[in-house]
Amino acid sequence: MSKESRKFKVPDQLANLYDFANSLDLRHFMHHGVQHTPGDDLASPQQLAAWMAARGLSRPGVTPTPAMLQSALALRSAIRGYLGCEPAERRRAPEMLTALNNATGLFPLIVAVQSGGTTLKPARDDALAGLATIVAELHDGAASGTLDRLKTCAAEECRRVFFDRSKPGSRRWCVSTLCGNRIKTRNYRERQQRE
Repeated sequence: MSKESRKFKVPDQLANLYDFANSLDLRHFMHHGVQHTPGDDLASPQQLAAWMAARGLSRPGVTPTPAMLQSALALRSAIRGYLGCEPAERRRAPEMLTALNNATGLFPLIVAVQSGGTTLKPARDDALAGLATIVAELHDGAASGTLDRLKTCAAEECRRVFFDRSKPGSRRWCVSTLCGNRIKTRNYRERQQRE
């Protein structure tokens, strides 16, 4: 669990998925006079290895190859595409579901039977085995319904993934006082100009 996922009270069961989706930062807005610069925490195999190590998802001394990095980026892109849809629409977009199935297929899981029940474990045994944990979180979150609370901010200049903690589960922005206010102010000004 990262500092970000703790700060925004993301449940532990979705913390790695949340962090993985947000490893691509597309925010490009001005806040308090400072321009936010977009970034990518997974821009190289070494960065991917460091990101995974920081979350306990990798074995020491094993570095992903450039081809493995591409598989990881395809997984992240498919997850972000899925989370970018409204929860009710996620199951109705065939091309997006195909992309997600293709990407998650690279990270197969096996059912491990233990004395306390069953868990999903990575079937891979290489540098990317830990990313199967993210696929398992995706599965478990969908099964429990908590995945519907993981959404993408509706602000085009943000697109950050957030966990919707509102009671009705209807939040649209990652931070209402930041993205929400910016969008509402922009819409108000546009209405004023049309009148």
